Amino acid sequence: MRNNPLIPYVLIMAFGIGLIFFMSLDGAGSKDEAHEAGEGGGETTDVAEIDAAAIVQKSCVGCHGGDLTGGMGPALNTGLDAEHVKEVVMNGQGAMPAVIQDEAEAQAVADYIAGLE
Repeated sequence: MRNNPLIPYVLIMAFGIGLIFFMSLDGAGSKDEAHEAGEGGGETTDVAEIDAAAIVQKSCVGCHGGDLTGGMGPALNTGLDAEHVKEVVMNGQGAMPAVIQDEAEAQAVADYIAGLE
């Protein structure tokens, strides 16, 4: 190793490639398990289990203000219709982008926002 400074780098590269190879074998074995989970054996989310307040704090307060009374975006504590809120958070409207793709999360957030006064 003293004569050729590239040998340590080649050894590290060979170790990295071997590590990636063996990790991919484990992933290939898990493919069938993941496929079965997608066919109904996986986890389902119930609207009651979703923490809508945490999602609102993460996604909404930046534009609608910390207490949701408005900021750059309009106020959300005015008793909005839940179906309209769900439609807007999933598809966006005007300057607001779609922020939630999961329908159960969107319903939980819509119910939470519709309940604000």
